[in-house]
Amino acid sequence: MADIWQVGIVPVPIQDVLAADGLDRRRVIWLPPQGSFRFIADPFGLLHGDRFTVLVEAYDHRVKRGEIHYYSYDRDWTLRERGIALKEPFHLSYPQLIRSGEDIFMLPEAYQSGRLTLYRAVDFPTRWEPAAVLLEEPAVDSTVFHHRQRWWMFHALFGPDGRDTRELHVAFADSLTGPWHKHKQNPVRTGHASSRPAGSPFLDGDKLYFPTQDCTTGYGSAINLLGIDRLTPEEFSADIVRRLSPEGWHDGFDQGFHTLSDGGGVTLIDVKRIDRSPMRHLIKLQHWLRRQARRV
Repeated sequence: MADIWQVGIVPVPIQDVLAADGLDRRRVIWLPPQGSFRFIADPFGLLHGDRFTVLVEAYDHRVKRGEIHYYSYDRDWTLRERGIALKEPFHLSYPQLIRSGEDIFMLPEAYQSGRLTLYRAVDFPTRWEPAAVLLEEPAVDSTVFHHRQRWWMFHALFGPDGRDTRELHVAFADSLTGPWHKHKQNPVRTGHASSRPAGSPFLDGDKLYFPTQDCTTGYGSAINLLGIDRLTPEEFSADIVRRLSPEGWHDGFDQGFHTLSDGGGVTLIDVKRIDRSPMRHLIKLQHWLRRQARRV
């Protein structure tokens, strides 16, 4: 099987997900399809100048190493520019965007590097430089936000037996660049239903919400939205308040839904289909042959 994800822009606030009818599926703007055995996923975006720019993981099953690509739209939601934002020798995904003062930062997942590196935009969205190492651990889908005079990070950790899908960890800091401190209750949440981060925390009134992946029936099968009741350096408590399924978003893409992110009055999502065509076996063979050739 080969997962194929597709990214959509919903031009409504993320808080609409809490409404009785949820996000308006009739208004979604789909990013361009990627072609055979390629996909884009993990969308994060923001308005910069007169363009709304979306960063995504771009993945080719032939290469099996993600890059961060960008898609810039004008105010009429016409695609004006696209390209590579960041490429490294290791896999990149989940490019969370963070504004702090006049700066724009990106915090991509790069667990294969063994650390979590924060990048600062030199020329958004095409040029980035490392700004700080936040964790010396293989962090997965790390999500940073400022809340009640502190910086907080929700993240998973790569490890055996699918650790990254069954443990939620929290860290906190006085500054975005750290030092970061581990929460005393880590992992603050366990189980495949609501542990792996799935997008942006957001406030509705005084209540904090955070999307997590439902991996009980497979990776990224749906989103379980947590309502967070307690978040302090000593305490964490939360409950699932809503499940968001992939059905009804995009024809054929009803096998997964694993990102819900806030673009400032705009919501970004991704949904998945599974490719079971015989061609996937050839793709896997070609990848294996390239790996063997590099070892010679």
